[in-house]
Amino acid sequence: MPITVGIDIGTTSVKAVAVGDDGEVLARARVTHGAQSPFPGTLQHDVDKAWRRNVRRAWREVSRDLSVAAVQVSAMVPSLGVVDERGHGIGPGLLYGDIRGEAELGKSPAESGELLGFLRWLAAEFPQAGGYWPAQAVANKALCGVGAIDTTTAMTAVPLFDFVGWDPTLAAEVGARPEQLPAISPGPAAIGTIDGKKDGAVVGGGTIDALGEQWVTGADNDGDVLVICGATLITWAVIPEWREVPGLWTVPHTAPGKSLLGGPSIAGGAFVDWARSLLPRNPGIATDPGNVPVWTPYPKGERTPLHDPTRRAGLHDLGLTHGPAEVHRSIYEATGFVVRHHLDLAGVTPDRLVATGGGSKSDLWMQCLADCAGIPVDVVAISEGAARGAAFLARVTVGLEEKPEDGARWAKIGRRVEPDPAWREAAGARYERFRELTGPPGPR
Repeated sequence: MPITVGIDIGTTSVKAVAVGDDGEVLARARVTHGAQSPFPGTLQHDVDKAWRRNVRRAWREVSRDLSVAAVQVSAMVPSLGVVDERGHGIGPGLLYGDIRGEAELGKSPAESGELLGFLRWLAAEFPQAGGYWPAQAVANKALCGVGAIDTTTAMTAVPLFDFVGWDPTLAAEVGARPEQLPAISPGPAAIGTIDGKKDGAVVGGGTIDALGEQWVTGADNDGDVLVICGATLITWAVIPEWREVPGLWTVPHTAPGKSLLGGPSIAGGAFVDWARSLLPRNPGIATDPGNVPVWTPYPKGERTPLHDPTRRAGLHDLGLTHGPAEVHRSIYEATGFVVRHHLDLAGVTPDRLVATGGGSKSDLWMQCLADCAGIPVDVVAISEGAARGAAFLARVTVGLEEKPEDGARWAKIGRRVEPDPAWREAAGARYERFRELTGPPGPR
């Protein structure tokens, strides 16, 4: 049975899975690294640790005692770090939402110019760098000696990427040279082998994490909503046409003729972990549906649908009858309110949420999603969707599959979570309060 490996570079860890033909995970690895915010409005990785050393470590752990045919790397977008000629980090790796990107608010990565802003800042701070590379390129260099990315990842660098290659004029305007940018590999094509060995596993150019999630979750039909519960909370409503809504992003679905409407929010694991750290280890369980406070979950601004980097978190309507248990539940309800806000703006009537990502393993989180959105949540059986999608892409690279979209055959739901009627009604009232507190999009 051919085995392929997918490696996903996330905000707080590198996750890797080895997967067989039937989509079952044969081995997994997770190496933590965290993210830094050296001053307000910033978000960065240690390039050498998160994108290079941890990727190598995850590869060694997940491939031990296995004969692997191919490997692909997925990562969040946009990202851009500074490396030397060997591909080792010599400066920070800037991540999505960092103010040094000077992105145009409300635009998707392929429209906002965020990566170009990253390049402008890095080129000014590190003018003699060997390269300015996204996370996928650094990881690929560490694995096979080739600093390359795939065309889909390159598209998040528009207008620096002109759909043919790197625009030399635009690169020069921000102080960089095209040769300092990674090579671009078409689609799932191979770029090398592990450590350059003739019999090593084939390495492809990589992909975007959310794209990998799409391929293997099965959220492909009208009425489906894909909710990625990672460090970033991402809501994608499946719609049968291309439709744009102020405050939201519209992107192509991997399913023919479909689009995705929604976008990313800070109200994912990054918010949840921070808010939970303020509570005791065992906060207890809330029992009164009508007695829960309301969070505005923005410790570091907000992306869609508010597009305001200056917003900050707040806990509202807190009273003497509230304790750790009620505050604990309110954390997860806030993520459900954000998902519902996206869906209300999108004007869709969803049939179900399909939840994936590390947060999908939390029973309370999934129940709050169902209660706050008011619809069932189908929780994927295997939470490492981005890594698993990358593993399927690796099969395409070596000719075991025809196209990445066929990854839908790996979709598997582990359980369904139904809304609790009592909590659903009470959460509906709190949602109205949440909307009142958040107000309209844009800086306040």
